[in-house]
Amino acid sequence: MSLPRVAALNETRDNCRDCRLRELCLPDSLSNADVIKLEKIVQRRKPISRGDYLFQAGHPFTAIYAVRTGSIKTSSLLANGDEHITGFHLPGEVIGLEAITSDRHPNAAIAMETSSVCEIPFHSLEALGEKAPGLQQQLVRIMSRELVTEQGTAQLLTRRSAEQRLAAILLNFSERFANRGLSASRFRLPMSRLDLGNYLGLVPETMSRTFRRLEEQKLLNIAGKEINIVDKPALTELAYGAAPDVGSASRSRHA
Repeated sequence: MSLPRVAALNETRDNCRDCRLRELCLPDSLSNADVIKLEKIVQRRKPISRGDYLFQAGHPFTAIYAVRTGSIKTSSLLANGDEHITGFHLPGEVIGLEAITSDRHPNAAIAMETSSVCEIPFHSLEALGEKAPGLQQQLVRIMSRELVTEQGTAQLLTRRSAEQRLAAILLNFSERFANRGLSASRFRLPMSRLDLGNYLGLVPETMSRTFRRLEEQKLLNIAGKEINIVDKPALTELAYGAAPDVGSASRSRHA
């Protein structure tokens, strides 16, 4: 069996100053001088087709990646060989930071649709950071943001019913799409329901029932991957209300 394809590198330089995602991965607090220095080391990969690997678990860590277009999932293999999805990444979000301490990627990164990324060689970034403290500070901010996201995910999957988990992740995507200047109420999920259920710890049958219940409660309108949040206040109350008892959360996970 041939190995999955890994995206090739295009040496074309990226222009960070003109990128529409600059405010997401490079906030305005970063000086123009630092941005100019950074864009000299940023490289842009050729588009990655759906199912292609940006990197695989166990590969040496050499760079971090910022998603420009499309969407990418990260996943690891459980002891029994099953895939465990650890995250979904949208344009403007950074991938690969979790490999800094071990020098190897603990997860694989796979395109969920045709996607493009900016590659930032980490050793070059470190060297540049010594000359441009603003870059070091920004890297710390990004790492902090990723840590907060991981903690939020852990809370999402703890002691919550299937409906609460799904409501919370949909609100999460709503906020992330809004940050990109897109609609917060109407959006298309980039992943399959199977992948979303894997991430939330819910089997496919439970996912289908839960989507249906939220639609029956007139919180959502659903057409395939297209989501229309009809009643955001009610969806928010459902997502972040009182957590269910442990038995209820356990039953929803294995329903």
